[in-house]
Amino acid sequence: MHLGVLDIGSNTVHLLIADARPGGRPLATTSERAIVRLMRYLTPEGAISEQGVRALVDATTRAREILAADPVDELLATATSAVREATNGAEVIARIEQALGQPLQVLDGETEARFTFLAVRRWFGWSSGRIQLFDIGGGSLELAAGADELPEIAASVPLGAGRATLTHLPDDPPGEQAVAGLRDHARAVLAPVAERFLAQPHPDHVVGSSKAIRSLARLAGYSVSGWTGGERMVLPRAALGSWIPRLARIPASARQELPGITPDRTRQIVAAAVVLHTAMELMDAPELEVSPWALREGVLLRYIESLEWHSPGR
Repeated sequence: MHLGVLDIGSNTVHLLIADARPGGRPLATTSERAIVRLMRYLTPEGAISEQGVRALVDATTRAREILAADPVDELLATATSAVREATNGAEVIARIEQALGQPLQVLDGETEARFTFLAVRRWFGWSSGRIQLFDIGGGSLELAAGADELPEIAASVPLGAGRATLTHLPDDPPGEQAVAGLRDHARAVLAPVAERFLAQPHPDHVVGSSKAIRSLARLAGYSVSGWTGGERMVLPRAALGSWIPRLARIPASARQELPGITPDRTRQIVAAAVVLHTAMELMDAPELEVSPWALREGVLLRYIESLEWHSPGR
């Protein structure tokens, strides 16, 4: 079966096309993304500006053109934090649906965390035991933990890298005082959530799954051989913390010269590092492992699973 997942997120509109079958591993054939960074289009009232809506519509139209050249049996179209929380979200969704030609599923934060956790579980496998997940996007930070395919606990907090940059690190470079202010804010928001997670059994593996976390791991982490024989990236909290003052002192234009920092992440990477480091500190995570699978793969896996359980004879 040829399936597509269109993920309309806070930073990008990402189209993933994969060949999949019940019980099998999805094999990606196409991965195309358009960078939109919706947080820069938010008005003081919390709406997405007309320019931002046009950026979304243009990216969606481009995805539809790709799908016309490479038709799929089913397109799973989702939207996350920025669209979900915009005061004009209903209007924005209607215009995206018009450009796409089909309905859009708007995921709440906890569902987003659960889909991502499923992808991470499938990637690491049952032998990995209990998993603690961190996933930081443009608008929100998702957390989940559990020993099964679905987490026993999941949460979403408004601490995405784009949002935190806009609200707490508006200057470039931001400077130490602004970074300290963001750290205090993140700690206050995360403290009650961390308390709930710390009451759970200790995880066997702590995992990060977003593009921002992969960038930070390439900057401050290291690669080791995984238990399956492949390479995996590990991001130590201490190394991440040591990079934050350096990232905060240099302008965004210079950050793209650093290992792992792509041009589309230069502005937000400081906020991502501060929020992630604070979350790891509060939740007593000395390091995390990086998963290449995240939300899109989780949406795809959940759909494949639904086909498997609803097939004839079940």
